[in-house]
Amino acid sequence: MTGLLSQATATPPVDGPPALGPAVSRRRGSRRLRYALTVLVFLLPSAVPLTLFVLVPMVAAAGISLTEWNLLRPAEWVGFDNYVRLLTNPETAAIFWHTLYYILGYLPLVYVGGLLIALALNTALRGRTLFRGIYFLPVITSWIVVALVWRWLLNPSNGVVNTVLGFFGIDGPGWWTDPAWAMPSIILASAWKDIGFVMVILLAGLQAIDPELLDAARVDGAGPWRRFFSVTLPLLSPATFFVLVISLINGFQVFDQVYAMTGGGPGGATQVVVQQIYDLTFRYGRAGEASALSWMLFIVILAVTVIQIRGQRRWVDYG
Repeated sequence: MTGLLSQATATPPVDGPPALGPAVSRRRGSRRLRYALTVLVFLLPSAVPLTLFVLVPMVAAAGISLTEWNLLRPAEWVGFDNYVRLLTNPETAAIFWHTLYYILGYLPLVYVGGLLIALALNTALRGRTLFRGIYFLPVITSWIVVALVWRWLLNPSNGVVNTVLGFFGIDGPGWWTDPAWAMPSIILASAWKDIGFVMVILLAGLQAIDPELLDAARVDGAGPWRRFFSVTLPLLSPATFFVLVISLINGFQVFDQVYAMTGGGPGGATQVVVQQIYDLTFRYGRAGEASALSWMLFIVILAVTVIQIRGQRRWVDYG
């Protein structure tokens, strides 16, 4: 008995799991390698075009932004002169303000409109599948076609909108020919085109809400408005967050409708950032300055997106 106790006492305690043998370590390393290669194979179809058409052009634009280049003669190194010129130019502040003006008008209009349509189509409405297709049709329509149609609708002299307003004795504005109404014209066309996309996203969010939660609120005496603001809207916050992020990114990059409807006019009233990048590159031959402006826009979009992602913890409810 004493010998057994002495043997147990002499055996050192084990401080951790037993060391793996070389063969086991090699097998685990081989499995990790196969897993990494499998993931790489599935990512390649997206990673290759992403690298070639997004990351490489971004790096190239960063290099071009430090040069003076008119697309014809060799580029000349100028350092950060392009950035300094843009930051000290009042026109830069003006085009960013025009872009912000567009976003402030577009975002509430497209969200509220999309939400109202989604709420209507979330009921037992006859033919709602047909209405979904009709409302989504502008989303898949070419922006040039949409812009030209709205340019015709808002024609100050013989457009449909001013003709209808004149029937009620209202003098219609100059729309895209008037500096004060040119940006609202673009906002209306943009909201009309994108409202179907917002409707689909919000409709999916509404259909994901458990009906029992609304029934419980109804049993507790909550009216329609109370149920909407206390149950529906909070549970719809993930879809709302997605719509806000995507819409803000697209809003900062607005170009097609501006180019087709006003070309940045009249008098520069609708000149936005991407339109300015286009003009600097292809009209004025200042590719270095245009690249610097594109990187400034990228930094602004990145900052706004980061703020949104960090702020979503306070109001987005993922259940």
